[in-house]
Amino acid sequence: MLVADLSRYDGADPVRHPAAFRLAERLRAIVQAGTSVPAGDPLHSALRCRRRPGRRSCPGHLVLVRHEVPTEVVWRCSDCGDDGLVRGWERSPWDLRGPRAGDGPQLSVEVTEAELDLLRALDVLDPDCQRVVHGAHRDGGRLWLRAGVDDLEELAGFLALAANHELSRRRQRRLEGLLERLEGELADL
Repeated sequence: MLVADLSRYDGADPVRHPAAFRLAERLRAIVQAGTSVPAGDPLHSALRCRRRPGRRSCPGHLVLVRHEVPTEVVWRCSDCGDDGLVRGWERSPWDLRGPRAGDGPQLSVEVTEAELDLLRALDVLDPDCQRVVHGAHRDGGRLWLRAGVDDLEELAGFLALAANHELSRRRQRRLEGLLERLEGELADL
């Protein structure tokens, strides 16, 4: 079991200490996903296991649970059983806890791995939209974004903003395609 304190990785230099930097990035992704859902709720996340048993990539994904006392995010691979926990992330930029939208209707939008990677790479998202993106979960081998109508409308607005300012035509088309699908789901209400 890996037990890590995220605050110890602040300022990890990707040139001088590449392994520490990669581990820090991995721990940050785990914290973002783990803090995107309420404490105690298991999240069958979209994060792939990084283990390589027998020199082959593990096909599993991380199942995350956030605990409030002590404040930590615990993970376990759905396939190989690799596990760990992260502490020391409170009030960091990767802590996505915060006020959640009301109990209005929740929508689920299916996304691909590539679309989720595209959303994760957007640096214009506010904390509510980051919770939606990093809270993506697996169900039946498929990836889903689940959120209230207001949060999905806000995510669509950020997608439009990113598409309008994207310099790469190929990436712009991918953003616009995802935006059209999201707007189609919202229009079906």
